[in-house]
Amino acid sequence: MKVLIGTSTFGVADDAPLRRLADVGLTPVLNPFARKITDYELPGLLTEDTVGLVAGLETLDRSMLAGSHLKAISRVGVGMSNVDQDAARDLGIAVFSTPDAPTHAVAELAVGSLLALLRRVPKMDRDMHARRWNKQLGLQLGDRTVAIVGFGRIGRRIASLLAPFGTRVLVVDPMMEGTAPGGFPVLSLDDALEQADVVSVHASGDKPILDEAAFGHLKDGSYVLNASRGGCVDEDALLAALTSGKVAGAWVDTFEAEPYDGPLCDHPNILLTPHIGSNTAEARVQMEAEAVENLIGGLTKAGVL
Repeated sequence: MKVLIGTSTFGVADDAPLRRLADVGLTPVLNPFARKITDYELPGLLTEDTVGLVAGLETLDRSMLAGSHLKAISRVGVGMSNVDQDAARDLGIAVFSTPDAPTHAVAELAVGSLLALLRRVPKMDRDMHARRWNKQLGLQLGDRTVAIVGFGRIGRRIASLLAPFGTRVLVVDPMMEGTAPGGFPVLSLDDALEQADVVSVHASGDKPILDEAAFGHLKDGSYVLNASRGGCVDEDALLAALTSGKVAGAWVDTFEAEPYDGPLCDHPNILLTPHIGSNTAEARVQMEAEAVENLIGGLTKAGVL
């Protein structure tokens, strides 16, 4: 029996999860493309003897699942928008995720990227590499108001990391009202955007949150961070806001289409990373170990093991 490994870097930091699969009689099949598996490629990898999938961001809709022989799917990561969970339930396929493991890694990268933007580190780095001594006037994080959109595990960790800086934190979360854990005020999206110097998006799902209308509520010269899903921030609207100066700088780690090679790559005031929010050795080891244990548990419950 085989287990398809969808994530392209699985086992790089530690091969113990691969050995764990082998120990229980499962044959891991590594992603042969070293990137996200496309909708066209995936069916050919979901062979008749493939009972489990350690998933990344592959599209697992009803037709894909119905055409497979999967008994369990274990997502390496938090977001589940790429999995049709209703279809999986109907088809008797157990679905799992690893929501805790990426929390610290994503939160640290978000705060680090924000500091780099405020102090204009990317600009000065490029100048120094071009042998230009060009000092840039930056901003301090402690004097900023940060709106965190989506106050789950990662949003709360970011708030805790910002606290020592003296940053004012606002929360936008449809599941909360009044005061969020930690004593932070909960506002509507529009109200938060009008007050915030920085907007950091950590919401679930992939529906647009920062679209053209939302950008209209932003303060001039604000900053935008997105480490949730690419669809949460309208890329065309972000580009327009960067070009007009409405947004002074942005960090984007997730994109509507990945690998990304669109027009945001050409704008000097945006910091881009290739969806590596959780890509630390510590987080990967924890996520991959949890994903494998979840998968083995699901296959055991299904009577496969």
